[in-house]
Parts: sequence; structure tokens; C-alpha cells
Amino acid sequence: AASLINLVAVRVSLQPPDEEHRFGHGKVEPLAALAQAAFIAGSAAFLVLNAVDRLLHPRPMEDVLVAYLVMGFAVVATVVLLLIQRHVIRLTRSTIVRADSLHYTTDLLTNLGTIAALALAHLGWPALDPLFGILVAIYICFGAWHIGRDAFHQLIDRELPDEVRERVKQLARAEPLVRGLHDLRTRQSGATEIIQLHLELDSGLSLGEAHAITDRVEHAIRQAYPLADVIIHQDPA
Repeated sequence: AASLINLVAVRVSLQPPDEEHRFGHGKVEPLAALAQAAFIAGSAAFLVLNAVDRLLHPRPMEDVLVAYLVMGFAVVATVVLLLIQRHVIRLTRSTIVRADSLHYTTDLLTNLGTIAALALAHLGWPALDPLFGILVAIYICFGAWHIGRDAFHQLIDRELPDEVRERVKQLARAEPLVRGLHDLRTRQSGATEIIQLHLELDSGLSLGEAHAITDRVEHAIRQAYPLADVIIHQDPA
């Protein structure tokens, strides 16, 4: 269900700007990530309730072999999915795919923990099954927190990481005719980085020369961040 929400969110976020959304639809991604965080946290709460009930009212496990087979298949399928998602994240830097990947990382650890709990319960420690369940639920809550926090930061237009800002400054200053820069502002909108800055140029340059310099700086930034939306204003030094 969470992945279906993400699929819809990705399709909507990729729609081009229109009359009512001139800056595109990128913020649909962090909104969906918040929904996913709530979904995951809710599943953790139900897991705790079931684990506590099993501790208070122990019941013998049945069909353990079936459980092993199901969890083994889930581990293999999840590993394959995570490898594909990591490749997609490198290509797109998508917030919602990153959130989905974190979700499935928690699933992978959950599955491995479940197999361990099944083995220990089968060896005569059935109480470890619900205890593992509670530990997994706590871990899932941490995952939901990370997803929700990142989505919230995008919705309130938090600056991109310091290393990205420093890289942008280096790229701008690498152009020989740039005298300086100021008012660098950045944010994330879905898979798109929004980068705005003021370039300080020699006041004697013609408009055409200033524009050519700015184009070179913009091209350099886009080479480093292919999905970026770059807006540059020229100021006399």
C-alpha cells in the first residue's frame, strides 16, 4: 500500500509545470513520504500490540517450515528490490524512492530478525518471538522518524547540505571572470534541486558578455547536478 502511494506520487511529481503550479509538482514527493512515515509507524504500533498480547497469552507456533520458506523468499526479493532502488536513487535523487528504500531496508532487517526468532523459538525459547517483534517495532519507528524528518525539511524548504552549497560556490568561482557571489539560496523539490545565486561581475562588461559568463557557470552547475533548476542574477562587482 505504501509503495502504491509512492508510485502515484512519483507520477504526479514528474508532471511538468502548469498554470496553477508554475514551479512543478515536486512537493508531492515529501507529502507522500510523510504519509508513508505514518503508515510505517502505524504498522509498528500494531506489531507492539500483537507482541504484548503474545507475551501475555503465549501460543505454540505452527507450520514453522512454511514460515521459513516465506521469510527466505521475502529476504531474497527485498535484497533484489533494494539493489534496484539504490541504482534509481543515484540516477534521480528522488526523495520518495529514498524513503521507500529505507522502508524496505527496515523490512529486510525485520525479515532477518524474524528468521532468527523462529529459529530460537523452534529451539525452545518461544518467548523470544514476541520480544524480537517489539525490538523490530522500535527499529521501524526510527525508520519512520527518519523518513518523516527528511520529508518535513523538504516541505519547509530547508537548505541543501553544506557540501552541495560549497560545491556550487566552487563551480561558480572557477569561472575566471567571476569576481564573487552572494545570496546563494537552495532547496529541494522532489528530485529537483533549486539553486539561486547572485554573480558579481565586472561593471564594464556588456550585457551579452555578462550573459555568456552566467551561461558557463550555469552549465557547470548543471553538469554537477543534472536535475537542478538554476537561476542566476548578475550584479556589478
